[in-house]
Amino acid sequence: MITFLKILFSALLIWMCYVVITTSMESSLFKEWNFLGSIPWMRATLWDFYTNVLVIFIWICYKEKTIISKGIWLLLLITLGSIASCIYMLVQLFRLPPAEGLKELFGKKHG
Repeated sequence: MITFLKILFSALLIWMCYVVITTSMESSLFKEWNFLGSIPWMRATLWDFYTNVLVIFIWICYKEKTIISKGIWLLLLITLGSIASCIYMLVQLFRLPPAEGLKELFGKKHG
C-alpha cells in the first residue's frame, strides 16, 4: 500500500505541476482576479480550498514538532495548494521505515 501511495502522490504532484504551469502560460491569475472573483462558483471553490487547507494543516500540526515547520507548511499549503499537499504526503511516505505502514503514516509524530 505504501508503494502505491508513493506512486499515486507522485503522479498527482506531476499532474498538478503540469496543470498549474500550462494554465499560467495561458492565463495570468493576477489579470483575471476581478473576473474570477465575480463568479459565485469561483468564490465557493476558494472557500472549499481554504477549508481543505485548514483540515490538512491541523493534521500537520499534530505530525510536526516545531512551530517553524508548521509555519512553513502552512505557507506552502496556502500558496501551492495541492502541490504542497502532495509534497507533504511524499515526504511522510519516504520518511517511513520499511516495516511501517498506514497506521504509522497517519498517526506517528515527528521528533
